[in-house]
Amino acid sequence: MVDSRGALTQDGRRAERLELRVPTTPTQLPAVRAMAGDLAMRMDYDLDAVEDLRLAVDEACATLSAIVSGDRRLTVVFETTRQGLHIDAWVPTAEGTDVPRDGFGWAVLHTLVDKVEAGPATQATVPAGDGGTSPVAVISMDKYLPGQHPDQLLGDSGQNVSVVR
Repeated sequence: MVDSRGALTQDGRRAERLELRVPTTPTQLPAVRAMAGDLAMRMDYDLDAVEDLRLAVDEACATLSAIVSGDRRLTVVFETTRQGLHIDAWVPTAEGTDVPRDGFGWAVLHTLVDKVEAGPATQATVPAGDGGTSPVAVISMDKYLPGQHPDQLLGDSGQNVSVVR
């Protein structure tokens, strides 16, 4: 499979993409969590994975809401592919602002999704950005469907386990 961000999947279909922009107020963030849960259910994730995605999106949004510049909006881009769900969440920030990656919230994110990355970027480099050079902070997450993790597809489970009978 080629890069999932707007690219073709193995069967020639485009990844489906949903963009959501909400104020970074506590009353609006549950809508993002609900969208993540709804997409995960429609993709046939099991109930534990659905809840993991809800919690991960909640944590990412809370983290970004703490560093947003002023009362700007949170942008979340969901992309569904045959491999799973990719989520990019970002907020405009002051120059030099980075995503905190040393607390409990970051540890929680790592346990809830298969892959998570974060850091500073610009509007030109994030999905649904305006193409400008304004600074943003972004958190990107991947949750793979069972049997679709890239390591499993390559035949490397990442585990070194042997069983003696």
